[in-house]
Amino acid sequence: MKKKIFTAIGLMTGTSMDGVDLSIIKSDGNTEFTCILDEYFKFDIELREILINLRNKLLIPDDLQKYSKEIIDIERRFTLFNCKIIEQVIKKNSLKIDLIGFHGQTIFHDSEKKITKQLGNGKLLSQITKNIVISNFREKDLNNGGQGAPLTPIFHKLLSFLLAKNYKVSFPLSIINIGGITNITQILKNSKSIEKNLKAYDIGPGNCLIDEWVRKNSKKNFDENGKIAEAGKVNDLILNQALDNFEIKKFDKSLDVKDFDISFVKGLSLVDGCATLTKFTADLITKGIEYVNDLNNNFYQKNLICGGGRKNTFLIKTINKNLTKKKIKLEDIDIYKYDGDFIESQAFGYLSIRTFLELPISFPETTRCKSPTIGGIVNKNF
Repeated sequence: MKKKIFTAIGLMTGTSMDGVDLSIIKSDGNTEFTCILDEYFKFDIELREILINLRNKLLIPDDLQKYSKEIIDIERRFTLFNCKIIEQVIKKNSLKIDLIGFHGQTIFHDSEKKITKQLGNGKLLSQITKNIVISNFREKDLNNGGQGAPLTPIFHKLLSFLLAKNYKVSFPLSIINIGGITNITQILKNSKSIEKNLKAYDIGPGNCLIDEWVRKNSKKNFDENGKIAEAGKVNDLILNQALDNFEIKKFDKSLDVKDFDISFVKGLSLVDGCATLTKFTADLITKGIEYVNDLNNNFYQKNLICGGGRKNTFLIKTINKNLTKKKIKLEDIDIYKYDGDFIESQAFGYLSIRTFLELPISFPETTRCKSPTIGGIVNKNF
């Protein structure tokens, strides 16, 4: 019996809080996959500032109740923004959509307390768009003993299957997503089962520290191509103290942007602070990659990078320089005709299909959950 091919929208808003990545994909929720469209929609300045300010207020779980009215108001505004871009894309491309995967905007995540909050009202989005919406992807994993992240590894496994099929890429293969946080998926070998032979870990910061420093010390939102950091000088004393104070010994927990702060570079110039934070970020990512490779006895496999951080050429150059001792080199996933900016939005389209089909999206080897977990809430409110 031929499996149904679904057309799904995936929506992803990252820690930079600058806009929404929207992808339209076709998939059976297993090994069939085609990307139809990728498009980015930028927030207006006011909405972005509101989102950033809200996230900065939420330091402990009690703050979710303290600011509940504000959260509801901003969540509605954020959801309506997503409604608008969905309707715009559907109308422009005359497409029939089966499902919408609505990740939302993470404003609080504490895996130890099993509390996570992604802004985004799935019921409202379903009501307005007249589509089935899958939302709240992380909560079930947390309730099943998992970390709630990373959730994209099952999609990375699908990409590895297609890379092997179409480009004869060999295994073991790592896909490293450098977003606000950096995570790595390691696919040990190719297999017919999409759910087997993969491991995943959050390994360090990505863009979060660099973006925050640049926002607070300039009129820019990020360090384009790493030019600001490249113009500065690393303060080795501050850097080494920071690395000593922040050592990840085990990579079995999810990371959040609030696990890191930029206070240790306070007082440095824009360029020197950016250079020091970039080196700090690169060193932690390097240690994470080496840890995962040592753990699985793999040193020379292909390492493909995606996410906005891959565009920071100074960051990538620094990581590659760190990795030369073990002959590991990062390669851009774009060389295989996959747009590294939209891997996560494509993933949440794919995860929506798997959730709808009641297939697991997270696993003990990816999020440390007790058993494979069917994540996401199905909203049909029309």
